[in-house]
Amino acid sequence: MSLVAAFGLSLALAASTPVQSHQEQVEAWRKGRVERLTSPTGWLTLVGLHWIKPGINRIGNGDGVDINLGRGPAELGTLRWEGERLYFRANGEVVTVDDQPVLGIDLVADSKGTPTVVKFGTAQFYVVERGGRLGLRVKDSTSPVRTEFAGIDYFAIGEQWRFEAKWEAHEPPRTMEIVTVLGDQEQIPNPGRAVFEVDGKQYALEALVEEGEERLFFIVFDATSGKQTYGSGRFFYADQPVAGKITIDFNQAYNPPCAFTEFSTCQLPPPENRLRLAIEAGEKKYAGPH
Repeated sequence: MSLVAAFGLSLALAASTPVQSHQEQVEAWRKGRVERLTSPTGWLTLVGLHWIKPGINRIGNGDGVDINLGRGPAELGTLRWEGERLYFRANGEVVTVDDQPVLGIDLVADSKGTPTVVKFGTAQFYVVERGGRLGLRVKDSTSPVRTEFAGIDYFAIGEQWRFEAKWEAHEPPRTMEIVTVLGDQEQIPNPGRAVFEVDGKQYALEALVEEGEERLFFIVFDATSGKQTYGSGRFFYADQPVAGKITIDFNQAYNPPCAFTEFSTCQLPPPENRLRLAIEAGEKKYAGPH
């Protein structure tokens, strides 16, 4: 095949490849969002957050233990916290880590990297660090919040809620204090803000950088919060800015985990991201069981 013919063929193939519309992009995002949410380890499976005390913590199901998981055997094992070390030892019960049975294992908390996940039956736990405290986050794939999931209600997808916003970088980059539902304060990188207009009025949202995440993270509270949408605001992500512009799409604004479970540690919107604007896009308030 000549170079001219090959070039023509490549153009024809490119022309025949359908370009995904904005509607299709948002619908695909919604599908993926529900799949992640309802997975066997998704946020709907979160059933507990138990704070660990220094020394020995007896873990099980019932009143005779230090940490009552509310599921599993009466005495699952012991967790020893000494200095920087967290060591779990099973009490004769079958527990697994990475699908391998273990009798005892050192646990890595989420603040130190990928946390060690200890599984037993349909449940699992791992260690999280929040505000200088260590806690056991417990998940169970049979949680009623997951098995009775009522689906998500949305506003209609609207192109008018997708903006090519102006990117105003903070020079030098700074951090922003974000408060969680537990009252803890976190210092999170804040590289800049997205500035956009609605009906001739200018609005701005401060962007955050989560550890290990390339995209920018936004927490927004608007005039629909506590009415049509979740009371503490919603989250969304955006790709990194290019040439001083950043695309933000409120059609992908979603409910934080706290909308579904009381055991999450959601971040709250900073004052700068509380907008006098009704953002009628994205997920509505969850109407199912809490």
